Amino acid sequence: MSIETIPKNMRGLRACLVCSLIKSLQQFVDDGCDNCEKFLHLKGDNERTIDCTSPCFNGMIAAMDPNDSWVCKWKNISRKHRGIYAVSTSGTLPPRIAAELRDMGVRYTARMRDATQ
Repeated sequence: MSIETIPKNMRGLRACLVCSLIKSLQQFVDDGCDNCEKFLHLKGDNERTIDCTSPCFNGMIAAMDPNDSWVCKWKNISRKHRGIYAVSTSGTLPPRIAAELRDMGVRYTARMRDATQ
């Protein structure tokens, strides 16, 4: 895990709406999403980063070895990069971005928490 991936402050954190990786807004703008950059194109785009991430999420999972973690398998992040992940997020991608992903053949499933929790 790169030290740049770990949030440096607990304030202003956001979770990627596609993979649930947690970083600060500035980290997403500076570096993009470690898992989704090839199709989300967040790097350098503040507005798109705000559209594709959420400040509302529950819990955190520190994934040091996602391939060997039962928690990562349970949350479907076992094939993702090392990092800090949200257990659940609130929000969905804007329809235009969801359509872009669909056109690229990228499967997007909202990682929202249940309303009862």
